[in-house]
Formats: sequence, C-alpha cells, structure tokens
Amino acid sequence: MRSLLEKTERTFAFAQRQLRHLIERHPDYFPMYTVHGKWVHAGEAWTNWCEGFLGGQLWLLYERTQEDYWRKKAEHYSRLIEERKADRTVHDLGFLFWSTWKRWFDWSGDLAIRKVVIEAGQTMGLRFREKGRYLRSFVAEESIFIDIMMNVGIVFYAAQQTNDMELLRRATDHCLTTRKYLVRGDGSTSHEGIFDTQTGEFLRQTTHQGWRNDSSWARGLAWALYGFGTAFSFTRDVRFLQTAEACADYYIQRTPTHGIPPNDWDEPNPALPYESSAAAIAASGMLDLAKLTGDAARKRLYLDYAFRILDTLTTPEFFADETPGWEGILRHGMYHRRKGLGVDESVMWGDYFFLEALNKVKDHG
Repeated sequence: MRSLLEKTERTFAFAQRQLRHLIERHPDYFPMYTVHGKWVHAGEAWTNWCEGFLGGQLWLLYERTQEDYWRKKAEHYSRLIEERKADRTVHDLGFLFWSTWKRWFDWSGDLAIRKVVIEAGQTMGLRFREKGRYLRSFVAEESIFIDIMMNVGIVFYAAQQTNDMELLRRATDHCLTTRKYLVRGDGSTSHEGIFDTQTGEFLRQTTHQGWRNDSSWARGLAWALYGFGTAFSFTRDVRFLQTAEACADYYIQRTPTHGIPPNDWDEPNPALPYESSAAAIAASGMLDLAKLTGDAARKRLYLDYAFRILDTLTTPEFFADETPGWEGILRHGMYHRRKGLGVDESVMWGDYFFLEALNKVKDHG
C-alpha cells in the first residue's frame, strides 16, 4: 500500500503539470483524445460527452491540494458547461455534471449549485421511453446504451433531492431494463440494445465500439460495473449490487493478471492489447463496490484487484511521466476503435477516472 500511495502522490504532481500546461496554453478548450500524444484540437468527436472530465480533474486537484488556483479553474471550467443542463440531445449529462457541479456542491454546500445538478438530472429523465422502459441513447429513439448506466445516477439524485417519485421510477426502470437486456448471464455486457418503438419489444443486442454484436466491449462492461454499484447506493436494491458484482467477476476472470483488458475480450489476438481507460473506470468502480458489498471476501477481492490495476497503470508503460512530449496522463487508452478515433492514446475520461480511483485509495487505508 505504501508503494501505491507514493505512486499516487507522484501521479497527482504530474497531473498538475499536465493540466496546467493544457489550460494555460489552450484556455477554454475541452479535448477528448490525443494523436501521437498531443491533444486533438479538431476532428470528429462522434458526440459531445466529455466536457465534464477536464473540470472534474481540476476539482480532484483542488480536493488534493486545497490550492485556490485549482479551485478557481475548476469553477471556471464548470461554468463553461452550465448551459448543457438543458441539453436533450445527449444521454451523458451525468458525465458532464457529476464530475463537475456535483463535486462543486459537495465542497461548497451552495444550494444554487445543487440546483444545476438537479436540473441536469431532470433533463436526463426526459429521455425515458415508456414503451420499453428505458432512457434512450443519443443515437436513436429505439436505442439504449450500456453507457447510460454511468449517467443514471444523476437522475436518481434529482429524484431523491426533489422527492419526485415518477423520476425515481424512470431511473429504476431503466436500470432494470438494462439489467434484463444488456447484461448477460455470465456478467458480460452488450454495448447497445434495440427496441421496437411501437410495442416496446426488445429486438437485439448490437455494438458501435466492440468487436462484434455478441462480444464483450471492455469499457462498456466497466460502465456497467461502476454504474450498477451507483444505482445500488441510491436504491439499496440488491439486484443492482448483484449485477455490479457479476460484471466485476467477469472482468477479473477474463483479464490478464496485470488487470488491463483489451478493447474487447472476445476479439481474437487483438493487435492492441490494452484499453487503459476501461481499467481506470473498473478500478474506481471496484473501490466503490468494496464499500458497498456486505461480503468480506468480495470486499478483499475488489480492493486487491483495484490496487493491482492502479499499480499497473502507474508503471512507465501506461503512466506518461517518462514519455517526453506526451500531453495526457494515461497512455494506451481507446476511444472509438471502429472509427479510428483516439486509438492507443490518452483519452480525457481515462485520465479522469485514473485520478478519481487514485484519490479513493486513501479512503481504504
């Protein structure tokens, strides 16, 4: 543990240098992924879902250092996305506001800040489709994404803060629908599900970022592992805890001993063996599960495995502090393999969840 704590201090020191360089050299810019280690300032983004992760990293640096510089920058980058609280075109408002405005409220206790988080959650709730009982993805009316499990927490939060039973039902129904149709019996997950919009009948599993429709895309499973744990923390519905644990068990069973999966576990002999952002998400989710589970053996398993992942991610193969000119923090991440976007690079959410997971380590000391 001492070694990992020392690595954590070194990682946050490096993160301060990298993020200061980014926000001072390119103010008010929100990158998604690098190309040859340099943050891309143009090109395809597929969808606008990453703007919260830069501000989220700045809040983590403020929590870590208590320096006014980071607080002011975190507030500024949070304010830049405030208007997105009413954005009905994406399913990612949890990514945007949980990492920024929710952290801001937790630090400040300012009810005006909480109001923004609640409005974002209420906007997310408008994506609910009664026929099928799901929050639709940004792609189409008939589409549900596993990624939405990482955003449904903000809907639960808005419902509980306002005592809105209808909003609570929508969030709960979405989790149950995802559990039924996107999580398989072995704990693996599908990226996307398609419904008949007229009848609500579930039609098929599909993918945009995995190897094929019936395979196991690693980042999607990490979203589920983390997201069902979050759903359990709000509802105490044991079905959600069981689902999160099934996903965690699949991750552990299918991943090499170093803890870093490929982009898809079912792809034969992948040319690129690592998807570090999935590992960072899984580590952070497992640290949460270690607190949520009532099983002592599982708690030890999740702690040990999360520490193993983080120990690997803080080695020179993944941690970029010994890679001259690299502008991200965590190497070997993957955005969209099929589209050729951010392949084997730094990705903004990978850096965020890497820092988030390391920040949680002290809570398990």
